[in-house]
Amino acid sequence: MTKRRSMKTVAGIFAGILLSLAVFAHWPALQLPEGTQADTIVVYKSQRKLVIRRGGETLKEYSVALGGVPIGPKTQEGDEKTPEGSYKIDYRKPDSAFHLALHISYPDEQEKSEAAARGVSPGGLIMVHGIRNGFGFLGRLHRILDWTNGCIAVTNQEIDEIARVVSDETPIDILP
Repeated sequence: MTKRRSMKTVAGIFAGILLSLAVFAHWPALQLPEGTQADTIVVYKSQRKLVIRRGGETLKEYSVALGGVPIGPKTQEGDEKTPEGSYKIDYRKPDSAFHLALHISYPDEQEKSEAAARGVSPGGLIMVHGIRNGFGFLGRLHRILDWTNGCIAVTNQEIDEIARVVSDETPIDILP
């Protein structure tokens, strides 16, 4: 095989891999029917899963990216950890730097007092959100790494669906 033919083969293989990744990143998932309402969210950090439920029944699971240091509970601002505990979705952040963001009620009073006792800020602005604005083209590929500062990230299509089926005040349990 000539060097030129070998380079064309490598280029063809590389193009095929890139095309496969693009298709995977944006392949549409089955959507929950209109009118579906969830009453609970559970995040399993070790499994990188967010589960929405109604009446104890799983409605849908989503793969997620977490904070850059995903093991252990959040203890202070800047530790890049995703909190662990029981919270609620307390508001939506329309001016988010991410596609859409649902605020989690972290920190609770105990977490605030523990951080104060250590002389640190517990942090805040923990969200379930889509991909950073302008980077939606990454689709599912964003999950290759845990990249948030402590938030829970899904694709833009997924956060649109989650926001549609979850109301404010919905409990969210974040488990190790």
